[in-house]
Amino acid sequence: MIGGSLAKDLRKNRFATEIIGVENNPEHARQAVELGLVDKVLPLEAALKDIDLVIIAIPVDKEIEVLPVILDNIGSGTTVTDMSSTKREIIESVKNHKRRRNFVPAHPMSGTENSGPTAALEDLFRDKITIICDHDDTGPQHLALVEKMFQTLGMDIAYMSGDDQDHSTAYISHLPHAAAFALANAVQDNADRRIIFDLASGGFRSTVRLAKSSSTMWHPIFQQNRKYVVESLDVYIKHLQEFRDCLFNHEDDRLHELILNANKIRSILEGENPHLVKNEEKLVKLYTK
Repeated sequence: MIGGSLAKDLRKNRFATEIIGVENNPEHARQAVELGLVDKVLPLEAALKDIDLVIIAIPVDKEIEVLPVILDNIGSGTTVTDMSSTKREIIESVKNHKRRRNFVPAHPMSGTENSGPTAALEDLFRDKITIICDHDDTGPQHLALVEKMFQTLGMDIAYMSGDDQDHSTAYISHLPHAAAFALANAVQDNADRRIIFDLASGGFRSTVRLAKSSSTMWHPIFQQNRKYVVESLDVYIKHLQEFRDCLFNHEDDRLHELILNANKIRSILEGENPHLVKNEEKLVKLYTK
């Protein structure tokens, strides 16, 4: 879904003139060509010949295997970036590679619960934020190309370390998915779940939507970011426990305070976060080199 959505927009915006796919699922490979997401599908090593930009959009456990192979087989002028939700372990896996400076670790903060080529969407990334990690370890020409790609997609860019990225996304991305998986399991535990599903409203469906996300993708994300996901779950469980105790103990005034405090999230989401803005000075400096 991520790779296909990128392909749609990069072709539409004429950032890419030829797109080659690498896909180990024959049905997905066929769909990608039929949908016009890629011009052709090739084996990995063949696809890497005379290529300008490699975009890795695969599960994070597989990236740790594939990324070193890609860096082994590219020329000095080829840029490599990725779309993965975790960063620290991936960056660590190639920190001593001779082509490390060709790699731009990135995480566009966008997506849906669907997967596969048919889930690709135009403008999926517009007005969203992408995170670029440890950019000082990347060659300026490679960084500039990836920055230009994300700007073409209509994205703002945030810069942080791989560890900071994993810590931040544990709370704003990985925790919501974990909570959705747990909620879906809790509801399915109910003896009258058929009746519950018949009565399920839009609120329930939107809350549990993330539970439909691919296990192939999310299981390794939780594994790679185990430390920070556990931390975020501990904080979440603490707040759930407080909410539960207020109900159990008839602390209605405190319960009202908790709801009002939670309402503040509206102003946070509608405002500007100074930590997640585009670094215009860096972009200008890199584009003019």
